[in-house]
Order: sequence, then C-alpha cells, then structure tokens
Amino acid sequence: MRTKPQPDVLLLISLVLVILLHPVLDRSDFRRSFLGAVMFLPVVFATVRLAEAKRWLWPSVLLMVGVVVFTLISTFSQSRIIAGTRWALLAAFFTLTVVRLFSYLKNARTVNESHLATAVSIYLLLGMLWFALYNATEIFSPDAILHKSVTAIDRQSELLYFSLVTLTTIGYGDIVPVQGEARMLAALEGVTGVLYVAITVALLVSAYRPKDRS
Repeated sequence: MRTKPQPDVLLLISLVLVILLHPVLDRSDFRRSFLGAVMFLPVVFATVRLAEAKRWLWPSVLLMVGVVVFTLISTFSQSRIIAGTRWALLAAFFTLTVVRLFSYLKNARTVNESHLATAVSIYLLLGMLWFALYNATEIFSPDAILHKSVTAIDRQSELLYFSLVTLTTIGYGDIVPVQGEARMLAALEGVTGVLYVAITVALLVSAYRPKDRS
C-alpha cells in the first residue's frame, strides 16, 4: 500500500512559506502578529505528522501547547525569561520532530515521494531549530551575534537568514557570532548541515529500488 504523502508535503510547504514570508512580514507589529500565525503552521503539521506514532504524540502535543502558551504570554509581557523560554520550547519541539522524522527516513526500505519530502523538511527543520536557538541566545545575551544593522528591524529575519547560510556552510560574513556560546552553536550547525546531507544521501541511495519497467 502506497504511503500518503500529504502530511509530509504540507509540512514542507509550510516550512518554505515561513522562510519566504519571514522577511516580508517582519516589518511592523501588525505584520509580526500575522507572522506568528504563519510560523505556527509548521508546528501544527509537524504535530500531525508525529501523531502517526502514538508514543510521539504526547511529547509533541505538550511542547506545542507550551509554545502556544508562552507565545501568547510574550505578546503581553516584556520579560526576557518568558521570551527566551518560548524559543527554547520551540527549539525542543523542532528537535523532537527532526529525531522522529529522521528515524522514519532511516528505516525506509524503499524511497517514494513521501521520503523525499521528509528529507527536505528535516533539512529546513534543522535551520528552524538553530534559528530558535539563536533567538534564545540573543535574548539572554544581546551582544552574542553581531548584525550588519544596529536597529531592531528585521532582527529575526537576519537570524533566520544567518541560520540557513550557516547550515549550508556558505557563511557570507555579514552576520557574525562574537561570543563563545554563539560561535559554538554556529559551528555545530555547519557540521550538522554537512553530515546530514552526506548521511541522508547514503540512506536514500541504499533504500532506492528502481521501478519495474516490464
């Protein structure tokens, strides 16, 4: 029986949507409120995807609820602890999702559209994971990452951009981690990005079975 690709494709589409819309919506308070709703889409679709395995359901739901609660509280509070906890919970949620989806990918006996969508989703989720970690780091240590701009405008968009270029090991150098913790996070992201591509290609190639042409 063929695996339904819909949950994997929806998760992938939501991640691409967040990445593309982030610099557009990270401009004003009104747009950021809409951005918060858009960013919640990958969390919802990831929870639906994790719910396919019962033992992953409750951890994902609890983390999702925690993210929602602290996001709502942070809109009315200026506490750095609350804002940092929100990003930490989001990072934990993305970590759980990556572990579960990679386990699904690793145990694949054949490769279909669902596995390909999952492989790309995991890669983007790694970028989102470190994006959340960078936000938490900057909240508790504002000078940890040196930005090209001294204003708070587009701050989150710059961190998302920094996470993605670090994951792909491009590293333009326009945003630079200057403190030890931030530097180690960036180094680990670069290493993870390289290893993930190498390991995933090996897994997909080993599981690939050519279709019967008869």
